[in-house]
Amino acid sequence: MPLLVMKFGGTSVADLARIKNAAQKVKKEVERGYDVIVIVSAMSGKTNELVGWVEQTSPMFDAREYDAVVASGENITAGLMALTLQEMDIPARSWQGWQVPINTTSAHSAARFVDIPRGNLDAKFAEGFRVAVVAGFQGVSPEGRITTLGRGGSDTTAVAFAAAFDAERCDIYTDVDGIYTTDPRITSRAKKLDRIAFEEMLELASLGAKVLQTRSVELAMRYNVRLRVLSSFEDTDENSGTLVCAEDEIMESKVVSGVAHSREEAKITLFTIEDRPGVASAIFGPLADAGINVDMIVQNISEKDYDEAHPGAVTDMTFSCPINQVARAKKALEDAKAADLIRYDELIIDEDVAKVSVVGIGMRSHAGVAAKMFRALSAEGVNIKVIGTSEIKISVLIDRKYTELAVQALHDAFELDKA
Repeated sequence: MPLLVMKFGGTSVADLARIKNAAQKVKKEVERGYDVIVIVSAMSGKTNELVGWVEQTSPMFDAREYDAVVASGENITAGLMALTLQEMDIPARSWQGWQVPINTTSAHSAARFVDIPRGNLDAKFAEGFRVAVVAGFQGVSPEGRITTLGRGGSDTTAVAFAAAFDAERCDIYTDVDGIYTTDPRITSRAKKLDRIAFEEMLELASLGAKVLQTRSVELAMRYNVRLRVLSSFEDTDENSGTLVCAEDEIMESKVVSGVAHSREEAKITLFTIEDRPGVASAIFGPLADAGINVDMIVQNISEKDYDEAHPGAVTDMTFSCPINQVARAKKALEDAKAADLIRYDELIIDEDVAKVSVVGIGMRSHAGVAAKMFRALSAEGVNIKVIGTSEIKISVLIDRKYTELAVQALHDAFELDKA
């Protein structure tokens, strides 16, 4: 039979009534002739509770025991979902990560998939079971220990199963009814997209859109897994939600498909560094070693005058990074200076910034997107601090207080309400 993967997030399985509602959606797909692999998250709030218990018990916890505790949330949901389906006369069985097995690396709380053998689940489907309910977010290490994949890992689990089992589609059920041109909480004119390309969704996810986890989109793009995002709380059909798919499945893309924003950004500037070959490596090497995710980078002529302390050419270097990595970035740079790897006069950190981005595969074949973006921001009096670009996105750092204004202005400028 054709196979479908259906993933239900924490809000979709928050209590027994919602688990029953999700099970009804699974039953409907079974009645349409599908075998189904259901991936479930922990019930809403349960993972945070489990993490809290671990931290209270052992502030310097053993990561292996952390995973053993935190993974239990998904195990509970999987069992309850299987029982609910059985009560509906749907042959179903729950599976924990080690039972499948979902083979991962040994990086506890941040494991990566190695492979998902099909044999055990295929054997159950051959016996007449129609639904396999799999605990998301977890796997098993080569040492036989439970591992977890990091926050949002259930989305990635769902895509991995869709790829491993050649599923017709992977449906991600959540508390929104699709992907919007921007955050509907910021502008009521945001429109739901019927389709969006993998590349666009990956950029939007990495730039602050929180509907899909970035790793899940990367995996879907690599294995060409068609994703559909839709609501758990509405009646749905084959045309519901937003389909995330290959670019060639979209008839003609708009120049800009969406506007994303992130308030969790910081800007770091090193003033008066030597302008010489290798200085960028000396700065960003230690940052990489410290696990800092550097995004936008600007190098410019220093505002300081040359003097005897700086006999050669000097420059300034500015970059952005997630705000929760600022302390580590500061320490890495200070340690590099102390070790005489780099020299700078001053390190300035600005945590009162936000990143606003426009994304669209149509940018590849249309000129003037940057000019229109900058003109729209200028008309609203929004000053740009840093600019970063790729083939299908333009991002700017601005003062955080202007985030909503900038998003609304760009949404209007590119007429995304007509999407």
